[in-house]
Amino acid sequence: MRYSEFWELVEEVLGSAHGRELVATLVLGALENRTAAAALEDGEDPRSVWHALCDELQIPESRRWGADERRPAPPRR
Repeated sequence: MRYSEFWELVEEVLGSAHGRELVATLVLGALENRTAAAALEDGEDPRSVWHALCDELQIPESRRWGADERRPAPPRR
């Protein structure tokens, strides 16, 4: 997953303003108690960060990949 795909999914799945706020402020245990933004800045794979964010927010698999049903869901690493 590219960074641009991560941000597209943030906006599509979580909403533009709300999603960016969550990325900036929600501390995730799965990311060693960092925010998604901090994890990305530290070089974490965007796919891992996306899965951690979705897991924390309990977003079902069926909604994680946006409205495009043909978009393949990137596997976890």
